[in-house]
Amino acid sequence: MNSSPLNSPAVRASVCMASYNGAAFITEQVESILAQLGQRDELVIVDDASTDGTRELVRSFADPRIRLIEATANQGYVRSFEQACRASSGASVLLADQDDVWTDGRLELMLTALEEHQVVASNFDVLGGGPRPAIPRLRSSDTNRRAANLLGILVGYRAYYGCGMAFRREVLDMFAPVPPYLRESHDLWLAICGNVLGSIGHLDESTLLRRIHGDNATPRGWRSLPVILAARVVLVRLLLEAVRRRSRVRPAPGS
Repeated sequence: MNSSPLNSPAVRASVCMASYNGAAFITEQVESILAQLGQRDELVIVDDASTDGTRELVRSFADPRIRLIEATANQGYVRSFEQACRASSGASVLLADQDDVWTDGRLELMLTALEEHQVVASNFDVLGGGPRPAIPRLRSSDTNRRAANLLGILVGYRAYYGCGMAFRREVLDMFAPVPPYLRESHDLWLAICGNVLGSIGHLDESTLLRRIHGDNATPRGWRSLPVILAARVVLVRLLLEAVRRRSRVRPAPGS
């Protein structure tokens, strides 16, 4: 396990994970990720001051492709994901939650899609079966409907989940620093960036199994109206910020 970027050859893909008190599930997820990584790939984990042995479990892998960064104080998962992405060195960056399981072929499927799009978003199935959250699946047919996608984000019916997303390295200049007022939904911020750039691909496939449990960062039930309205204000601010930052990223080929 490394604490600094891999040096040579150049890193192909960086998987970025935020961990916090994930000892119950993180081993299974890390195993599913490492099974797909090559020698030119890395798994960057920012542990957000866990107190349950999560860091010890990660260290126990003793795998040179894993880079563990230990926060000294809890900063929240949005900041941890941002830190992991900024510490990564891969040409492609994939996000991963600590408690899911990758399906076979996920890495190559996402990397292939990134050859055509600067941001990619896929679907998921629920680990062990059971109902998905009440929001429609992403469809490849909506890939080029950017205005509709942005409206869907603002209204709340576009199923962008960070655990199913990836982006090219140049998008990091737009994604980070994450606006300081954003305390949740880094995935919607990334989706806004991709749609504003005009280069986001939707995959019909499910590329992971998402574990639904009481400690998921994404809430399972409906929120109160004031909370919903406050969240929509934040999303509008993010949309305006993405438009402002768009010039930081070079255009995708053919866009």
